[in-house]
Amino acid sequence: MSKKALILGVSGQDGAYLAKLLLENGYEVHGASRDHIASSFENLTKLGIRERIIAHSLQLDSVECIRKLFSELDPDEIYNLAGQSSVSISFERPLETFQSIAGATINILEALRLDNPSIKLFNAGSGEMFGETLVPATEKTPANPKSPYGVAKADAFQQVKCYRESYGIFAATGILFSHESTLRPERFVTQKIVRAAIRIANGSKERLKLGNLNIYRDWGWAPEYVEAMWRILQYEKPEDFVIATGETHSLREFVEHVFQSIGFNAWDHVDSDPGLLRPSDIAKSVGSPKKAALLLGWHARIAFEEMNKKLILECL
Repeated sequence: MSKKALILGVSGQDGAYLAKLLLENGYEVHGASRDHIASSFENLTKLGIRERIIAHSLQLDSVECIRKLFSELDPDEIYNLAGQSSVSISFERPLETFQSIAGATINILEALRLDNPSIKLFNAGSGEMFGETLVPATEKTPANPKSPYGVAKADAFQQVKCYRESYGIFAATGILFSHESTLRPERFVTQKIVRAAIRIANGSKERLKLGNLNIYRDWGWAPEYVEAMWRILQYEKPEDFVIATGETHSLREFVEHVFQSIGFNAWDHVDSDPGLLRPSDIAKSVGSPKKAALLLGWHARIAFEEMNKKLILECL
């Protein structure tokens, strides 16, 4: 019999790519959103899999609603990819961010503890929980978040660890560093840059305004990162893994590479706007994927330059 998976946050970038991967691996795939009737599931449609996903409505602020759905479906695996996903927005809506990430995570864990302790849980963590990383962060690097989003992810990470150790639940966190695709909305800076560059190439006279251009990030390709999520739940025991490329590039370098790819000089069209600076930012964020390579056989195959080309080509 095929395995059954439930993806919380199926409508987002990672949820859509993960759903596609699981279908390719013979899973019966269920997806949850706050209101599956009203949701467009645009990303699932873009990947051509909308009709193959069984959608459900789920309020993650209600333990009883979660318990009911989990018991009805009795999935083999649950992937928690839900929650507010923008670092920038988290500064504007810190309470909402914390509740949608940390609050939802403990509700999910409680539902498993009370009724379904045999179900495997993947929790989507973030490299943002480490804050500055002068050397690549590992699974043992202490949390030192610099944003409400990072604080919420650090809290959820500790919750998963606590429930795993205290109640024997198969729960594991993938500590995901930045990973991109064209399924990202334009509020994410990589898509903001790529889409503006393409409009400028097509004759737009706009000027692209960005914040701090001197930040360094560990950027990967999103479809590869969902493969790591799946591998984490196939591992023999629940463990946490950093999922990253191990390399950094500056936002300035990203901007220059994108504009060069379409035959333009970036600095004829781009301005740094102090009004877009965050209250607190991370100068360098990079992770060490050594444990994932050793135990899961996973490593990022698509490098920075190829990722940029794919972002541009898929937006044309």
